[in-house]
Amino acid sequence: MTAKPMTAAGASRASVLFPAVAAFAIGFGLIFMSGLVQAETLHDAAHDVRHATGFPCH
Repeated sequence: MTAKPMTAAGASRASVLFPAVAAFAIGFGLIFMSGLVQAETLHDAAHDVRHATGFPCH
């Protein structure tokens, strides 16, 4: 049984394309969701995260 090695160009393209698409999808989702949520909800979520991480907020 012989295995055909993947070329460097093929591996490089696949290894660059997936993270780029994933970053775009996550970024687009965050912007889209934050545009639809109410301001008070965003404030409360940020406030809770600051308390959870121990960062002073007031």
